Formats: sequence, C-alpha cells, structure tokens
Amino acid sequence: MAKNNYFSEMGGHPDQTNLLTDRAIFTDAYAVIPKGSMRDIVTSFLPFWDETRLWVISRPMSGFAETFSQYIMEVQPGGGSDQPETDKDAEGVLFVVEGSIAISFNGEKYELVEGGYAYLPAGLIWKLRNESDAIAKFHWIRKSYQHVDGIDKPEPIVTNAKDIEPTPMPDTDGNWTTTRFVDPSDLRHDMHVTIVTLQPGAVIPFCETHVMEHGLYVLNGKAVYRLNQDWVEVEAGDYMLLRAFCPQACYAGGPDAFQYLLYKDVNRHMNLKLSKN
Repeated sequence: MAKNNYFSEMGGHPDQTNLLTDRAIFTDAYAVIPKGSMRDIVTSFLPFWDETRLWVISRPMSGFAETFSQYIMEVQPGGGSDQPETDKDAEGVLFVVEGSIAISFNGEKYELVEGGYAYLPAGLIWKLRNESDAIAKFHWIRKSYQHVDGIDKPEPIVTNAKDIEPTPMPDTDGNWTTTRFVDPSDLRHDMHVTIVTLQPGAVIPFCETHVMEHGLYVLNGKAVYRLNQDWVEVEAGDYMLLRAFCPQACYAGGPDAFQYLLYKDVNRHMNLKLSKN
C-alpha cells in the first residue's frame, strides 16, 4: 500500500509493558494531544452515523478555546450518514487524510480523496458515504456561523489541496507557505482552515500573540513549537489547541517539511458580552 501524504495512523492499544510517560499537556493557555493518545478506547460515536467512529480532539470550553470543535472521523466501507449535521447553525469543513468519501448536496455528488477539502455552510442539507472498499479518515471542523446583516452566507466549496498554489510568506524564499482554500478578504467567512508548511530549518520568527483561537493538527514532519512560555516537541499526528492570545512560534525540523492543518476564527466583531442570557 502506498504511503499517505498525511498522517492518519490512529487507533490500536498500547502494550501493558509501555511506560506511562508521554507528551500530553493541558494548561490554561494551550493543550497538546500527542498521536499516542488517540487510541481505540477514547473514540466516540455520533447519532445517525453508520459504521463510523471518531476522536474528539477539541470542543468549545469556557475560558479556553471557545469557538469550534474538531473531530477525526473514521468511516468503514459503506458507512456514513444521511443526516450528518444535527445543528442548523453549524458550518463545517471536511479535510480528507486517508481514503475517499462521497458527499452529496444540492442534487450533486462529489468525491473527496486524500487532500480533499469541503466547506459546508450552515443550514446546508448534505450526506456523506464511504463508497470505496477501504477505510476513510477525515477531519471535521465545526463552528457556529456568525451571521452579519447585509452579508450573504458563503457558498459550498469542494476542492483539493493539490490543486491550490501555496502562498509564500514575505521574505521567506518560499520556506514558509500557506495553502488557502478561501480568499482571506471574503468577509462572508468567519473561519479559515488552511495548511501551513515550513521547510526544514524554517521558523516563525516572532511570538504570534493574537485573538484568533487555533487548532493545529500536524500532518507531516516535526518541529519545536513555542506555546506560551514552553518549547514543545511535536510530530506528525500530534494536535495543538490554543486559546486566544496564547503566544506561539516555531522552529521546523527535518528531514521532511513540517506541515499542519490550521483552524482560526476571523472577520467578526468581538462579542462584548461574556455570556448570553
């Protein structure tokens, strides 16, 4: 079997002889869920999904990352759902890391293979099936859409990362690039999911400290990542969850490029009420 371009080796169970020391971290500012934590025993199931299990790697938490949830979905051949999303206000992004899935909406069917991306606006009626003879794995990022009067809701998007030219960061000679699935200036969108790639030796050369929350799933490579005041080693299969204003920076290792799937919330006023009554 050919090697996947993106890490997707979840599940299984460690031996009784394994040491318990691992790299899992949970702080007030960030969390790291290493790939070794994503085992069979911590999977969940969803209503109206057949032959499917998932790892919930983030959810809204008061005082932490509050805007989104992220799942790693594993769908067996023939599995899927005719009612995948039960929240009419939830928008979603799907990103395929292994196998293929078929999604249907508005009378059309689309096949997403490895690297496939779909943006599914809130209120869209869609279905998903694994019509292949192999397991399919994909990330599903969900957010409650923040409607703004006078701005239309986004349209669905189906594309693939390989069909998008990465955008280089200024003055980096192409060593730090971002694959953008949505035009950053399109204010219909209130979240972005991108792929960030740093070549070996490339750096994020300052401590980014900003209001945007982040979910970062490492697709490839390894790095030393600055999270708040800590330097943390991460590798393919690890997940980082950052609350707003958590400082972050990065040194990319090698020999392969360091690459991660990134969520951030964008393009909306800050809510001035801490809770809604």
